[in-house]
Amino acid sequence: MLCGMSETPVKQQNTAAYYGQAVASFAIALGATAVGITRLHADAWVRAFLGIAVLYLVTSAFTLAKVVRDRQEAGQIVSRVDQARLEKLLAEHDPFQKV
Repeated sequence: MLCGMSETPVKQQNTAAYYGQAVASFAIALGATAVGITRLHADAWVRAFLGIAVLYLVTSAFTLAKVVRDRQEAGQIVSRVDQARLEKLLAEHDPFQKV
């Protein structure tokens, strides 16, 4: 692995079925929550508060997922730069070179 071979991690791609399942799951969960809130036997202000809370939770979850993904991608870039530096040093180093 340290012999100058460049191993770049394979970019993971999600299948269309996985993507579709994730979108469908999200839509069903959000829809079921909306139906539950609208059919709740409570005052309108309570239902409105719960609706706003669900929307806030959803947007916060999207933001958190993006932050985690961005941090992971930044870590991969730093790792690639460090690996390239190491490979350059190893390529330039000749253990049999006379001093």
